[in-house]
Parts: sequence; structure tokens; C-alpha cells
Amino acid sequence: MNSGRFAFTLSVILFFTIVPYIQKSHAANEVHDRIFKPTSSPFSTALETLQKQIGYNFQNIGLLRRAMTHGSFSEENNRALSILGGNVIETSASLQLLGKDIDISSKDLNRRLSEFSKVESSCTSDGLRLGLQKVVRVSPKTNSSTPGVVCSAFRAMFGAIALDIGKSDDAGNIFWNVHGGDVGVGDALAW
Repeated sequence: MNSGRFAFTLSVILFFTIVPYIQKSHAANEVHDRIFKPTSSPFSTALETLQKQIGYNFQNIGLLRRAMTHGSFSEENNRALSILGGNVIETSASLQLLGKDIDISSKDLNRRLSEFSKVESSCTSDGLRLGLQKVVRVSPKTNSSTPGVVCSAFRAMFGAIALDIGKSDDAGNIFWNVHGGDVGVGDALAW
């Protein structure tokens, strides 16, 4: 019984000795964090701004980083995400077009989708409107404002969203919010 009291007393003493130390350490960390706030890179800041612009916050920011990395900059780039994003956009546009006119001919549907998918059209203008040419990482020899670079980053962003959410339909909905909401919106989608 004596050893039980000794262990209890020792535990109480240790508790009251350690708690103030932990509290001081925690307070010191808070002060340190306020004084020495970690600075983020311009790229990280641009990604945060981009997320606000599109109305979607990535759970895995690495996907958006990759989407904004051109093949000229790194082997870990946006090429595959761009293919996925292009398919997400095309599927979403097909659903909207068929939802508006189930009797649309396959020829007209393909024509509308090909106009919509042209690099020089809405894909690039939407990307430029978001300022992707200022966000996408490219090699020094590559012009980040070319339609191919901007459109690739724009499509890759929606591929990254689809992977992050796990649903291409949700990525398509975000696309329509960014694009302007409807297949009737945008030069490339006009009849």
C-alpha cells in the first residue's frame, strides 16, 4: 500500500512539474509563429488566389501544383491531367448540349464540341481571364502566354479537380461556374 501512495505522489509531482513546462513551450511556439511566420512562395500564393477565383479548395494541393506545371518545366507535369480535364469538359458540354436538344444531330454535336475544344477559343480565353499565364510554371525558353500552354493548364486544372473530388461531374459543374454557366456562353459555343 505504501508503494501505491508513493507512485501516486510521484505522479502528481511529475504532473505539476510537466504541465507548466508544456504550457510555456506552447506559448513560446505561438509567439515564435507570430514573429517568424513562414513565408509562402509566389507560386503558392498564386495557387491560393487561383483556388479562390475558381471557388474550389483542393484537398491535395499537389494536384493543382502539377496542373500548373508545363512539360517544359518538369517531367512531373500537367500533360495527363490536361487529357483528363479535356474529357471532363467535353463530357459536361455534351450533357448540356443534349439536355437542351436531345434531337441534335451527331454531326452538329461533334461540330459544337470541336469548336468548343479548339485551343484558340474559349479554353484559352477562360484561362487568360483567370491569369493562368502568370501562374503556370514553364521553362525560361517557353512563353507561358501561348494558347497551347494556357489551354493545357486550364484543362489540367479540371482534371486535377476531378481527381481531388473523385467525381468528374462535380469537376464539370465547377467548370461551368468558371466558364460562365451555360453552353450558350462563350464565343466558341455560339451556334
